[in-house]
Amino acid sequence: MSAFTKSSPSARCKSEYDSLRRVLLCPPEYMEIKDVINDVQKRYQEENIDTDKAMQQHKQFLDALQREGVETDLLHPSDAFPEQVFTRDIGFTVGDTVFIAEMASEIRQGEEGVLQKWLKQNNFNAETLNGKRVEGGDVLIDRDTVFVGISSRTSKNAIEGLKKKLPDFNVIPIAFNEKYLHLDCVFNILSPTEALIFEDALDQETIDMLSKRYTLLPVDAKEQFALGTNVLSIGGRRVFSQPQNTKVNTLLKANDFRVIEVDFSEIIKSGGAFRCCTLPLVREE
Repeated sequence: MSAFTKSSPSARCKSEYDSLRRVLLCPPEYMEIKDVINDVQKRYQEENIDTDKAMQQHKQFLDALQREGVETDLLHPSDAFPEQVFTRDIGFTVGDTVFIAEMASEIRQGEEGVLQKWLKQNNFNAETLNGKRVEGGDVLIDRDTVFVGISSRTSKNAIEGLKKKLPDFNVIPIAFNEKYLHLDCVFNILSPTEALIFEDALDQETIDMLSKRYTLLPVDAKEQFALGTNVLSIGGRRVFSQPQNTKVNTLLKANDFRVIEVDFSEIIKSGGAFRCCTLPLVREE
């Protein structure tokens, strides 16, 4: 289900910012807030999701990715999985392997099997982390470093398991306020030297550690709630962001990023934006 002829199925991913060549998404056909599992959903629970509007916004995002030269694959949506649109959480690619997550929330359990089947059908190298709860929104990679958020969704056991499976990588745990769901909602790497950050969610020691490696671009509380940190870098200093997050976009443009604006206002009601909705399979330097 893509507008492109597929390239080799070998996964390749060594950063959050190399050129995105192939990515896995899932249309929000059955998107719904059923069980409230984060603060953003709590805010929109009564209003809930306009599925037609969410589908339209997701299609605009898909079209924009394709215009930028990204191959797009789609998981088949299921009414059993109302949050399947957030494909990043179901898995994450490190090196040449797609790791299949273990979902913490009951409402999302079972999505792993759908991903595993798709990866097998498409001949991707995949590994599971059985018994070690982890979600891809907590995993960020930058060359030989893998940052992993310690959250209500990702356990310390999972981080130890990743260290064993990734002996050539420096796996760094990052503690943050769990109310913000996933690490990529408060910290997001944009380039080898720049990252977005919502400092209120992190302790000073962590901020100091990250500031030694990156120029940290601050996101305020209002735009963090609107998933302003959860942008998607696709290489060449190109970043997908919502037009509503004007401060983030102004900051990105001031730092020579090309901001590709897509309205995701309906989809963010469930607590995720562009990074959450994309599982990179291939990035190239």
